[in-house]
Amino acid sequence: RMDFCALIEAHIESKADITIAAQPVSADDATGMGIFHFDTGGQITGFEEKPNAVRLAEIGNSVPRGASFSRTSADTPFMASMGIYVFSREVLLSLIHNTPGVDFGKELIPAALATHRVHAYFYRGYWADVGTVRAFYDANLALTRRPAPFSFFDPRRPIYTRPRFLPGTRLDGCRIDNSIITEGCDLQACTIEESVVGIRTAVRENSRVLRSVLLGADSYEESGTHEVPLGIGRDVLLDGVIVDKNARIADGVRLVNDAGVDEADGDGFYIRSGIIVVPKGAVIRRGM
Repeated sequence: RMDFCALIEAHIESKADITIAAQPVSADDATGMGIFHFDTGGQITGFEEKPNAVRLAEIGNSVPRGASFSRTSADTPFMASMGIYVFSREVLLSLIHNTPGVDFGKELIPAALATHRVHAYFYRGYWADVGTVRAFYDANLALTRRPAPFSFFDPRRPIYTRPRFLPGTRLDGCRIDNSIITEGCDLQACTIEESVVGIRTAVRENSRVLRSVLLGADSYEESGTHEVPLGIGRDVLLDGVIVDKNARIADGVRLVNDAGVDEADGDGFYIRSGIIVVPKGAVIRRGM
């Protein structure tokens, strides 16, 4: 919930050519992000994409000793790019026309560091990088807890989704705890705990969805048109699973990473960072 007016005002006041929103992060998080180097006056002098643990130990801190500003801490010594940029118009046009490449984070901005005034806008509100399976999963599940790190229910600056004009979700004999259920779902005598359930999701009788993220479906379908219906079948157990859109999981399927496998590929699913992922449009048949 960043105030972009404040970001633009900071860009103008600092007389920067480019301003990049940034946030302090820990060493564990920094390995999956773009990390800045600063001079003592706050100018960005370097940028490294996803440095490994050895390189982070060499860097030590994004902000040098004796700096006129200090935005990091012992727990969060590295300053990461949030991927939000403000360019002065002429600078942006010049970079686009004269710099090889098209990627802002990997090509245009690194090339501009030696020739332009590149500053950071330090943001300390809620922000989560969801560029990995684990990060996406953790960020979604964090929203189901109280207190959640981010609230969608702010009366002054609410967050709106794209209007779809779907019917309200129907729940019949369900047990739901610490979960987010979106519109248009059909939930029948199931248990849902610590999970996010996306639009048009169908979960059928006696199924249990635990610590999972279901992304829903793009449309409804008529009953009996497919061997495995859209959504989650009867007597299914999902624990620690991301189910992408339009997936079909048959009756009796059990998707649980009991063995704690970190990486694997299965029939209609795969595991990354210990999270089971059912890809978009996948079909998981009986016997799993």
